[in-house]
Amino acid sequence: MASSFSILLVVVTLVALLAVVSCGTDFTVHIEKGSCPTKLSLVTNVEVSEVEIREKGSNDFLECKGSGTKWTLESKEPLKGPFAVRLTLKNGGYRVDDAAIPEEWKADSVYKTKIEV
Repeated sequence: MASSFSILLVVVTLVALLAVVSCGTDFTVHIEKGSCPTKLSLVTNVEVSEVEIREKGSNDFLECKGSGTKWTLESKEPLKGPFAVRLTLKNGGYRVDDAAIPEEWKADSVYKTKIEV
């Protein structure tokens, strides 16, 4: 028969595993040095299939070019923040944060979104 200590150890281990599995990773966006009003160069903390940006006042998302964790959006006109971010995950699902990057963003800054992946 198992001792009460062994049973307690199994229960604690299962609870710990469930806590880790249920916690998502906060999605962050690092705006790289060299970004300017007409170009956003982004590095994400997790690999995704697609990143899209929506400017303030727009109904449409603009597709960033890149793959994995490195993405770029270039425009002939200055981009207007704050920016919404929509990403497509590797499993096909997508997530949106309507105010992921602030209006007064800065190059070489990291922004934590409301998205968990």
